[in-house]
Amino acid sequence: MKILFSPSEGKSKINTHSCLNEKSFIFNKLYDKRLEVIAKYKKFIKECDENVLEKFFGIKDKDELYNLSHDILKKDTTKAIQRYNGVAFEYLDYESLGEISKKYIDENVLIFSNLFGPILAKDLIPYYKLKQGEKIKDFNIEKFYKENFSSELDDFLENKLIIDLRAKFYEKFYTIKQPFITLTFLKNSKTLSHFAKAYRGKILRILASKNIHSKEALLENLPNDLKIKEIKIQGLKEEIILDIVS
Repeated sequence: MKILFSPSEGKSKINTHSCLNEKSFIFNKLYDKRLEVIAKYKKFIKECDENVLEKFFGIKDKDELYNLSHDILKKDTTKAIQRYNGVAFEYLDYESLGEISKKYIDENVLIFSNLFGPILAKDLIPYYKLKQGEKIKDFNIEKFYKENFSSELDDFLENKLIIDLRAKFYEKFYTIKQPFITLTFLKNSKTLSHFAKAYRGKILRILASKNIHSKEALLENLPNDLKIKEIKIQGLKEEIILDIVS
């Protein structure tokens, strides 16, 4: 089973490893492509004045701006699953999982980073900021990664059961080309962003803690406050629509 997941705006500043290199990521032979994006990111930051950087990073704290303006290739790193700490990652609570469950996540969760592209949960990344959909001048990051990484992703995911827990925006990075499962979370018949993030984290925790490798096992282990409303199949996508009943 492979699980596709979104990054988060929130990030921890923990560091456990040295700076980026070609062994930091999955798809090693495409490391130069990641460096192309990083080079554009670095150049943009270097050329911007403080006001532009405040908008680009979405912060006003001058110490934080100074920190983020440092050469990202010289910063220490940690596993992506430990770097991101937004709502979904809070509900996952990776640190409290056992070693077998952590390995399940490390090896099977693909996160679609706004800067680094498709990375495994265990890949090593530095602290950074890049908001969802933010452009570096006229450079379209998600299009770049889709054009350059889709073939490798196709091979990596071939014949695997795929659970797509990405937010819709991250579909721009990669289109799945084989049957896959998505989960939609409804509260009072409405899709709400915060609830969706929380339940994506909850579902990922269940997958890892129960060592789940089938759709049937997932559906048997849903949280008590989730009830299946409908299952729709459209093309390659099997959408499981869940009501939050608490």
